[in-house]
Amino acid sequence: MISEKHQHLVFAFFMALLMSCLMSFVITVFNIGFADNLLSLWLQAWSFAFVVAFPAVVTVAPLVKKLTAAVVKK
Repeated sequence: MISEKHQHLVFAFFMALLMSCLMSFVITVFNIGFADNLLSLWLQAWSFAFVVAFPAVVTVAPLVKKLTAAVVKK
């Protein structure tokens, strides 16, 4: 198991993995439709999207937590 002190990185990994999966699929289908080579194009887009998404989530997560705390009533 992974140490609890790395929880933020594990969260960022799964958030980036799932969101990049979903969004790359939606955008790929939006751009090309359900083409014969959809799977290969989507996997290519997903691999690139994840490489961008993971550091982005790690970077913006502290800001998002602060913004959330500012708008959520305690």
